[in-house]
Amino acid sequence: MQRVLVSGFFLFAIVYAGMAFATTLPVFLALFCLYGLYAAATEGVAKAWITNICDKKDTATAIGTYTAFQSIGSLGASSMAGFIWYAAGPGPTFALSAGVAGIVAVYLGWFFKSNN
Repeated sequence: MQRVLVSGFFLFAIVYAGMAFATTLPVFLALFCLYGLYAAATEGVAKAWITNICDKKDTATAIGTYTAFQSIGSLGASSMAGFIWYAAGPGPTFALSAGVAGIVAVYLGWFFKSNN
């Protein structure tokens, strides 16, 4: 499960790096398809992983807490991305997002490997 999650974040980094430099419609369409794979690899897997690591009686609370923090993080990230887009344009916005996602993927890969 952790491998799928980390692979999803790497895929996100690849897609966003591609979006930073893509110039043709076929490339954008291919990247959107890959983005769908990222969503499939992270959204359901993260919630399934949470249900595996918490007590049965705390499952709803754990998923609710995860979703709340995910929403707060999305608000902050979207606000920062909007500011960067406004100040520097779409290329740097996607490139920075790809870099951060890559760092997160490397960290999670190391974290999961060291805790197994």
